[in-house]
Amino acid sequence: MDISISPNIIDKNKKSNFYYSFLMLPKPKREAINVVYAWCRIADDIVDEEESTSTKFQRLVHWGKEFELGLAGTSRYQLVNRLAQIINRFNIPLNHFTELIKGMEMDLVKTRYETFRDLKEYCYRVASTVGLICTEIFGYKNEEAKEYSVNLGIALQLTNILRDVGTDAKKGRIYLPQEDMDRFGYSEEELFANKYNVKFQRMMKFEAERARSYFAEAIKHLSEEDKPLFIAALIMQEIYFRLLQDIENAEYNVFKNRIKVSNVKKLLITFNVWRKNRSLNNA
Repeated sequence: MDISISPNIIDKNKKSNFYYSFLMLPKPKREAINVVYAWCRIADDIVDEEESTSTKFQRLVHWGKEFELGLAGTSRYQLVNRLAQIINRFNIPLNHFTELIKGMEMDLVKTRYETFRDLKEYCYRVASTVGLICTEIFGYKNEEAKEYSVNLGIALQLTNILRDVGTDAKKGRIYLPQEDMDRFGYSEEELFANKYNVKFQRMMKFEAERARSYFAEAIKHLSEEDKPLFIAALIMQEIYFRLLQDIENAEYNVFKNRIKVSNVKKLLITFNVWRKNRSLNNA
């Protein structure tokens, strides 16, 4: 089974929020992050392909096997072999990658989440693992920096979920926990009909406050001496926190417009975070 890899897969990073956060990284670390991003992007694209679930599952399993071959430098894909070199260079634990693949598999077999505990596992697998991988590339002086990455990953993914509630519903996916929908009396039928009402507002406010709590918890675990190494993560944190604020300011009406942070604002955030931390940056 062949996986199609665009020759400019790494350049696609420029269209994402990741691009702005990684601008200030030293070149070797930036290149390493770009390869990691490309590998993750391909796995994500497999899940989003317009093919049968069984075919997508087979492709994802194949991508996982190629990852194992890449560790020995024998993958048919040069990107995977490059990833293996980065793993060795930065001593990145392999379980972060296998957990990420499991998270992608969850998107193929689950379209509902009964409890937040279930959703949190998903968020950890598809987002916190990426943060933990990046943590090894950034470098750190305190082990607690890993807790920062875990909590930030959950905060970012919850923000994504709030932004994409409508578009995910069109795909038949509901990430909002069923227990929360029941709590506020908002039904699946209303969600699929893009019903914007007081019940929806209250439910989204509850979820936004949960995302805020993970942003707050994350920063508690990042020491002052590690902040210069984590400028890229701090930029990402600020971009997504601004996105969360924009969702709140729109009174959670994500059905009407796709809420996003403009490129100008992203550049301003990037500059401000860099300026605040540059005096300590010895990376």
